[in-house]
Amino acid sequence: MPVLVRPENMERITTPALAERFIEEQIADIRAYVGDKKVLLALSGGVDSSVVAALLIRAIGRQLVCVHVNHGLLRKGEPEQVIRVFRGEMDANLIYVDAVDRFLDKLKGVSDPEKKRRIIGGEFIEVFAEEARKLEGIGFLAQGTIWPDILESDAGIKAHHNAGGLPEDLKFSLVEPVRILFKDEVRVVGKALGLPDGMVYRQPFPGPGLGVRCLGAITRDRLEAVRESDAILREEFDKNGLAGKVWQYFTIIPDVRSVGVKDGKRSDEWPVIIRAVNTRDAMTATVEDVPFALLSHITDRITHEVKGVNRVLYDLTPKPTGTIEWE
Repeated sequence: MPVLVRPENMERITTPALAERFIEEQIADIRAYVGDKKVLLALSGGVDSSVVAALLIRAIGRQLVCVHVNHGLLRKGEPEQVIRVFRGEMDANLIYVDAVDRFLDKLKGVSDPEKKRRIIGGEFIEVFAEEARKLEGIGFLAQGTIWPDILESDAGIKAHHNAGGLPEDLKFSLVEPVRILFKDEVRVVGKALGLPDGMVYRQPFPGPGLGVRCLGAITRDRLEAVRESDAILREEFDKNGLAGKVWQYFTIIPDVRSVGVKDGKRSDEWPVIIRAVNTRDAMTATVEDVPFALLSHITDRITHEVKGVNRVLYDLTPKPTGTIEWE
């Protein structure tokens, strides 16, 4: 049985050598624990699930079955990156589920943020459970639980985001190979496992994805505008040395239109809101002082390259009084 509690004297994993030692120990534990059974993993493409996938692939190869559900709310290029890295480069046993229409149809006309979250979370479980029932020989469910999840759950700060949810007929034993690690350690292990920097240093991303950045009732055209504007922002931050400096940055589009002028004609289109913040614990956050010239360049690109957008705003609100996300 893998270690479930972080040893009090455990050395912080900060170097490739320490990461390799951890990986070797986990591989031995996983092989002894799993045997010849298959392990199922919901692979989102986030840091934790990606590191767990890479570690299990090294330990048990194609005994791991990864399920990647594309619900249409991921950032530009993320589903393709998951397929390229895990199926193409790591030879993972990967099931890709295109559930875009299914999710967006369920979300049609729903404007309440909490209701959107419940629909997205509930539908994800349904899709994942349907795929699990098609498989044979699954004995274990792998999860990307990390040590802060355990600490916050025990302290009553928040519910354990990986626990439970699956129907009664799909109760598997858990495999949580990074549960005793802190987030920074997970990243060091991910680098040692050969994952690309784009995955290892991926920004925090809400579970409902772009569903809570397309404010109010989600429409497909506004969702695409969020995705495209976010891609431009990330590209420009990368090129200008802000990607590793700013903790989180993204775009939001509210369900309102503003009057503007395009090609000499009146345009009634959406505004894009840019959010860029720094924080240590996500309990408080400060706004990044982005150079005005760069903001002007990003504004020019977004208003000319993203269909349906005629205005760009920069959110200057720290936390508190604002939260990091808008919904």
